[in-house]
Amino acid sequence: MAAVLGINAVFHDPAAALVVDGSIVAAAEEERFTRRKHGKPCEAFGTWELPEAAARFCLSAAGLAPADVDAVAYSYDPRLAHGCDASAGDLVTALTKDAWEPLRTLYATRAPLFLKSALPGLDPGRVRFVAHHVAHAASAYLAGPHRSAAVLVVDGRGESSSHLAGVARDGALEVFASQALPHSLGLFYERATEHLGFRRSSDEYKVMALAAYGEPRFLPELRERVRVLGDAFFVDEIDWARLAPRRGRDEPVEPVHADLAASVQARLEEALLALARALHARAGGSALVLAGGVALNCVANARLAREGPFEHVWVQPAAGDAGTALGAALHLAHALGERVEPMPSAALGRAFSDDELAAWLRPLEVPHRRPADLCADAAEILARDGVVAWFQGRSEFGPRALGHRSLLANPCHAHNLERLNAIKGRESFRPVAPVVSAGRAAEIFDGRLPSPHMLFTHRVRESWRARIPAALHVDGTARVQTVDGRDEPLLAGLLGAFEARTGVPVLVNTSLNTGNRPMVDDPRDALECFASAPIDALALGPFLIERRGVFR
Repeated sequence: MAAVLGINAVFHDPAAALVVDGSIVAAAEEERFTRRKHGKPCEAFGTWELPEAAARFCLSAAGLAPADVDAVAYSYDPRLAHGCDASAGDLVTALTKDAWEPLRTLYATRAPLFLKSALPGLDPGRVRFVAHHVAHAASAYLAGPHRSAAVLVVDGRGESSSHLAGVARDGALEVFASQALPHSLGLFYERATEHLGFRRSSDEYKVMALAAYGEPRFLPELRERVRVLGDAFFVDEIDWARLAPRRGRDEPVEPVHADLAASVQARLEEALLALARALHARAGGSALVLAGGVALNCVANARLAREGPFEHVWVQPAAGDAGTALGAALHLAHALGERVEPMPSAALGRAFSDDELAAWLRPLEVPHRRPADLCADAAEILARDGVVAWFQGRSEFGPRALGHRSLLANPCHAHNLERLNAIKGRESFRPVAPVVSAGRAAEIFDGRLPSPHMLFTHRVRESWRARIPAALHVDGTARVQTVDGRDEPLLAGLLGAFEARTGVPVLVNTSLNTGNRPMVDDPRDALECFASAPIDALALGPFLIERRGVFR
């Protein structure tokens, strides 16, 4: 029996996770507590936060004190790092071995030192380093539904590599291949993201959305620069300005920028397909599990599921670096002899009791009510074309809002796409996602189902496109979330109540946040978001607050 605390604190999205006796108890990203997106104090600040609040939350969720922790799994192994690690950005790529050693020592001591101060009573001697990509891999094959599966990890960087391919059998990982830095599909996409005027290490999803507006006319040139040979790949230097002019952060998006985005997206998809086919040739089997930041590219995931050699494709919901906290904890728990259980859902963060929520509302004297049927009342507002903030249960681990910290609207009106993007301060070209009852999904969407974590895109069937225009991306696809009433009874009840009023079993869903801030996590965040944005109602647990009752 063991309590293992997982920590991600080297790259972006610092996070913590706790596994007790082989079961996942909690996992959370530091940004949800500090309200600094991706755990970075500011864009000019060259380091990331340490997940102190997230670690304290995880322990409190299990009723444990720091001294009760048997082991700490840190998702970075400094013994594997060398001068082309790029963990501090491209500045370290030219360091000699002698110059790199002090940094290696710094990483080796950083985890024990910060844990000793952040969690008084925790023995820093219990820290164990887990290789970054091994942690990513474990977050997929140990947390996922397949006890045996091919494993593919693709991201920007680890200690000295950017990729891992292997096979997991009954909890044991055999690594077939890894790609040494500086060759990286994740960094290839990052650099395109920066050239297109977005933040380099956290705005890749904007390029994915923009790609649907363009044509991949630069694909031949990118094929020459990004080459896949078996289970290895090589990314040569790219003269991005020769393909398209660099876009300033506040400059308009031109057609040439959309074409570059489409070309980068297409080459990434081709490379991933080639790697998956090479992996299948060695590993065989019917199941593939994915992790790493590149695995958050739902368009590429859908193509892998559609054209790849694997019958089943499962993606870790927190596929980015936050998920390595969970993977490291699972990996170490398994190594300690625990029988590790898959993750029950992505809802692994904070939750608040009805009494706690009521305590937030009382001193604010906010007019509210506790309806006998919350789903019916919220569905009525949505059917009248209102926007509803939905704050229910435990918050999600990972970047997707899955009906616990969501902003919901009626998909039947095309203007709701523009409306939600305006509420959130997002670019107009970005889509929002449909959430649909699992039993009705196949008649509306064409693609791999079920899709509970919003990690694949699907074609919207022709007969439904005019009925749910707000859920439709410009290319006729949608990033679908399916809802099973056995797992999500409240959200399923809301979908059923909405369908009873409109005949449509679909809502559009986006994360509950505004102004490039992290997703709402606690009641204070929810109330601030509701007060500052044109949202018609907030369902805060069992309580319903309507704007017309608050702001007259």
